[in-house]
Amino acid sequence: MKCPECGQWNRASMPHCIRCRAPLNIDAASRTAWKEDLRDEGQAAAYIRVDEFGNTDSTPDARDVLAREMQDLKKRKQEGQEKKDIMLGNGGPGEKSAGETRPRRASSWQEEAPEETGGTVRMRRISPEGIAAEQEAEIRHRVRYMDSNGSFVEPRSYDRVSDTPPGERHYSYAASLRKQMSSRARRRRNALTFLGALVLFVMLGTGGYYTWRYFTEQRGQVLSGPSASVTATMMDDLAAHTILIPGEDGQQIYIRELHASYLVSGGFATVQVADHTWYDNYEGTLEESMDVTVTPFLKTAAGKQTPLQPIHYTIYIPVSPVTLDSPESLRTEVATTMSTIQITVRPGSRVTVNGVDCSDTVSSETGVMSYNATVQPIGDNVFHIVVRSQYCRDTSLDVTLYRAPQEIPLDLAVGTYGTTYQKVIKVSATTMPGAYVEVHSPYSDLDITNLDSTGKFSFNAVFDHIGNNTISITASYPGRKTSLVEHTVYYVPPADEYTVKAWPLSAEGYAELLSNTAVRASYGQVYVVTGVVQYSISTKPQMVVINTSEDGKSQPVLVQNYSRTTWEVGKYYRLYADAYSTYNSMPWLNARYTYTK
Repeated sequence: MKCPECGQWNRASMPHCIRCRAPLNIDAASRTAWKEDLRDEGQAAAYIRVDEFGNTDSTPDARDVLAREMQDLKKRKQEGQEKKDIMLGNGGPGEKSAGETRPRRASSWQEEAPEETGGTVRMRRISPEGIAAEQEAEIRHRVRYMDSNGSFVEPRSYDRVSDTPPGERHYSYAASLRKQMSSRARRRRNALTFLGALVLFVMLGTGGYYTWRYFTEQRGQVLSGPSASVTATMMDDLAAHTILIPGEDGQQIYIRELHASYLVSGGFATVQVADHTWYDNYEGTLEESMDVTVTPFLKTAAGKQTPLQPIHYTIYIPVSPVTLDSPESLRTEVATTMSTIQITVRPGSRVTVNGVDCSDTVSSETGVMSYNATVQPIGDNVFHIVVRSQYCRDTSLDVTLYRAPQEIPLDLAVGTYGTTYQKVIKVSATTMPGAYVEVHSPYSDLDITNLDSTGKFSFNAVFDHIGNNTISITASYPGRKTSLVEHTVYYVPPADEYTVKAWPLSAEGYAELLSNTAVRASYGQVYVVTGVVQYSISTKPQMVVINTSEDGKSQPVLVQNYSRTTWEVGKYYRLYADAYSTYNSMPWLNARYTYTK
């Protein structure tokens, strides 16, 4: 309300004027009447419940409590709105008369202001200096506003007071608060945007500067001088290249690709690089050659590196060595269900046959790998072999085993032996039910009990000589072409049985063998051959000449190696071999067991 003495506006709840300390004639009961309205008027209706034991429980009705709280809330909201309008100047004592608002005149010289003194309204003239003083005091005055629920909100100060008379000023605190918050958020967002742009600019500038230095100092300033020389050499029995980089004695040359430094001595830094260094970790398919680039740097004691002229040269990648031992050609016609493919590779090589890894079957000493191929009667059976040796590129070869298509199906059982120490083994086979079968190789105990019903039959194969024995079977049926199946079994008795049958090659024994080679070969007579390997006739298969006389100068014999040991020229061996034929007037024997001296 307005002070009746000085005209200063004060809160209605204050007992004295904040400017002149004059008492404000306001009924104290009216100032606190609103507090009495907030008090509870009584207890809400309650329900009394009695359980089966006679215990009572009085509980207020929640719906009555809620309804009463809603009424109180509505009442406080209305009263709060009225008090808020009075505080904001929308209406109040001295501004309404006879139910209407009397407008004020905005003047720089006079202001008519009402005063409440004992219910009488008096008018007084206020000079411009008084108006200015009121405005200054109102700027310093902090006002608390009451919201629609009758609660006071956080006090705040106005930045200015307009020249409009107090009765015509209209302030919206909520709108002003939202405006200030929006302005602050906008200023904060603008500040963050500016800061982010500044950081991004600094980062781009720094990165650009160092990139420029890298390309100008490291790439642009390449020292020129005598060119380096590259020579093909050997390193640990493998292909390599030796690079000679000219420089002053004591300088250090750093090779980026090798991550190593080399000292200049005698006017050159010597760098020896194995060719496989460049493709050891290469996973793709290697070509026949590869272009290599070496980037040397001149390294100072302070650690600064100055690039030299790059060095370029070409390396040639060798193929993985592989030799086909069996069969003799890449395309062979066979009549057997099982056929052995034997190759020789470098020990430790990775070998795949038709995509299946067979590296575990490669001998770690000799590199020999034997693969038992199943040959179907479909014509061409192609076996794709890929070999990858260390420090080499892949080598592949296709071995084709042709087996004629059959009008009458005839096959040996899976797992039929290819090598055995036994002279007799049982062989099982299957053909078309009702077909006529015939065994053309030595056999016994032919069993055709189930031939007509299931087509299965069996017999005992008998091996009449040492070495390769061929099992031959035919199946015929009226109106169809006869089918043929052949299977080779390598038969050698155990060493304790084979060696005891050996005859010595003395002067008399040598002459007797040379005179009766055909007879001794038909019986598979075993001889013991001792001596030094004189020279080699063939490496596939291995065939050597050994002098069997006591002085090692006469009685030469040709020996073909069927043992697991590879012979070397100039070394002494004791061999157990059976007679086979003659070669250039020399007895030809097949060695089954090898013993060193």
